[in-house]
Formats: sequence, structure tokens, C-alpha cells
Amino acid sequence: MRSNLIFLSLAMFLVGFAFPASDKYMAQRGVVRFKSDAPLELIEAKSNLLKGVIDMKDRAFAFSVEMSSFEGFNSPLQREHFNENYMETKHFKVATFTGKIIDKEDFSKDGSYTIRTKGQLTVHGISKERIIKSEVTTKGGIIKVRSNFTVLLDEHGIAIPRIVYQKIAEEISVEVEADFVGMID
Repeated sequence: MRSNLIFLSLAMFLVGFAFPASDKYMAQRGVVRFKSDAPLELIEAKSNLLKGVIDMKDRAFAFSVEMSSFEGFNSPLQREHFNENYMETKHFKVATFTGKIIDKEDFSKDGSYTIRTKGQLTVHGISKERIIKSEVTTKGGIIKVRSNFTVLLDEHGIAIPRIVYQKIAEEISVEVEADFVGMID
């Protein structure tokens, strides 16, 4: 519930009421996948609950995902450890990325673009400024965003106990896919 309020606040901040609805897009579908490829174990999980909003006029965006919504893993115990020991999802419920689109592409025209975004990536309660490249395809009023990047656990205060050091990678691969549609007033 609290994470939905956080996202709604971000969305309201970005969307505002002074701009035409055609400048604002909301994620209709969003997926986040992560992979920890350590020497002794490969861990993969995904969430289909990525939320996002883009304001094309201001070139601003906000994404969020509830950390407890990730599924997959190699076992239920592994998911439990992810939520309780590493991500501490009772305290740090969401991960967010908010910021601006750096490049000046015209997304009103159908096409494919490689863009850079700059913003604050917040994971485990710690925000880091990041520049993340994304592939954007626009066609018929739908904007598809695809991005791959890495997250260093240490930068976000996520410690790996020595006993499982060979089973959890220090650098996590993240893949994001989202389809955006224009919002209507």
C-alpha cells in the first residue's frame, strides 16, 4: 500500500495538470528481470509489476517496482533470503529510478532511438545518480522502452555474507521492458 502511494506521488509530480494529456505516458505493461551470475550459482528473478510514467514535454520520468514482487529464484528459501536478508523488503519496499531524458529525440515520430537518461536510482534505501542507456521504439502512439544495466550491491549497502560469497554476484544484471501509452485527461 505504501509503495503505491510513493509511486502515485511520483506520478502526480511528473504529470501535473498544466500540460496536455498527449505529453504524458503511463506504463501499460512493465517487467524487470535481474540475474546474479556468481561462480557457484545463477540466480534469476522477475517482476511483472513495474510501474512508470513519462512526461515528454518535460522529458521527465519515474519508474518503480515493489521489491517483494520478484518471482523465479531457484527455491522458495532463496526468495525468502532475498526479501529478508538482502533487500530487507519490509523496510525498503520499492526500488525507483526518476530523472530526465538527456537526448533530444522527437518521440512523436515513429522510429527507433538509443537514448540516455540521467536520474536517481534508489535501491535498498540508497540513491545513486546514474546515466542509463535505453532503446526506445515508437509506433502508433505506443512507446516501448528496453534497457540493460548493472547494479553494484555494495553501492546500495547490500552486504554479501562470506559464507555465500561464491553464490551471489557483487554486480547484478538488470533488464527493464515497458510499453507506454498516452494518458487521457
